[in-house]
Amino acid sequence: MKKWFKTLAATCAFIPFAQCALIPGGNFASAAEPAAATSAPAPATTDADPALWVVKDDDTTIYLFGTVHVLKPGLGWFDEAVKTAFDKSDQLMLEIVLPEDQAETAKVMMPLAIDQSGKKLSSRLDPDELKAYQAAMTSLGLSPAQFDMFEPWFPAITLSVLPLTKLGYDPEQGAEKLLTGFAKAAGKPVAGLETLPEQLGFFDTLPETLQVAFLNAVVKDLDKLGPQLDKMVLLWAKGDPDGLATAMNESLAATPELAKTLLWDRNARWADQLKARMDQPGTVFVAVGAGHLAGEHSVQDYLKERGVTLKRVEY
Repeated sequence: MKKWFKTLAATCAFIPFAQCALIPGGNFASAAEPAAATSAPAPATTDADPALWVVKDDDTTIYLFGTVHVLKPGLGWFDEAVKTAFDKSDQLMLEIVLPEDQAETAKVMMPLAIDQSGKKLSSRLDPDELKAYQAAMTSLGLSPAQFDMFEPWFPAITLSVLPLTKLGYDPEQGAEKLLTGFAKAAGKPVAGLETLPEQLGFFDTLPETLQVAFLNAVVKDLDKLGPQLDKMVLLWAKGDPDGLATAMNESLAATPELAKTLLWDRNARWADQLKARMDQPGTVFVAVGAGHLAGEHSVQDYLKERGVTLKRVEY
C-alpha cells in the first residue's frame, strides 16, 4: 500500500488545509517552516495547460477542470482556455467549500479526528511501527504524544502534507484556493459538490486496519512524497490525464477499497449532480481533483453512462 499518497493528492480537497486548523499547539505555517520568505523575489512563471472539458446544450454550459490541491508558486495555469472558461461562467463549483475561519474547520474536524473511545494511537501500532512513526513526526518538529488522541487517518494526512511545504508546495497556491479568490473578486457564487463533514467521513469511516496501513505507508515513504507529487504536477501541467491515470494505477490496484471510497463512488455521485445541473440554465465552472477526471471510472465515464458526453477543450 505504499502508493496511497498518489490517490490522496488527487482526490480530497480538504487535505492541504486540515493541518491549518488542527495541528496541536501551533499552526500549519510554523510547524512546517516553509522555505519561502516574504522578501524573496517571485519565481518566474512556467506555462501550464491543464486539461479542461466542456458540455453544452441549448441553455447550459458546464466546464470541468482538474486541479491539484497544493502547488508551488510560479505555475501559470490560470490563463488561456482556463481563464476564458472561468470568465464566461456564472458560478464556481468545487468539491467542497471550506470555511474561511480555521476555527470553524476545526469545529467540524475535531470530533471526527479524535478517537472518541479514548483509544490511543500508540496502542494501535506494533513496536517497530511506533518507533518509525515517532521518528517521522519528530523529524517534522511535531510531538507524537500530542497526536496520540487522534484516529490514524489524521496524523497520516498531516505527514502527507507537511514535508511538501519544505519543498516549496503551498496550500495557498492550490487551484481551489486561488479559484475561490478569483470567484469572490468577480462576484461569482461558489458551491460545493460535497460538504466538509461528508469528505472527512470518507476517512473517519475507514476500518481501523486500513487507517493504520495508511499511516504506516506514509511513514515508510515519507522521503518519496515530494518526487511523487512533482511527477503528478508535471503530468497535470501538461494536460495529460492518461499519464496521470497511469501514475495512479499502482495505487488504485493495490488499494481497491480506498479507490472505491475516495474516487469511484464519489465520481458517480458527482455525475448525477452534474447531469441534474444540465437541466438548469447558466454556465458553471466545475473544479475537482485531477484524479477524478483520469482513467477508468472517471467523472466523464459516469457522465457518458448517463447520456452526457464532454468534449476536451483545445488550447
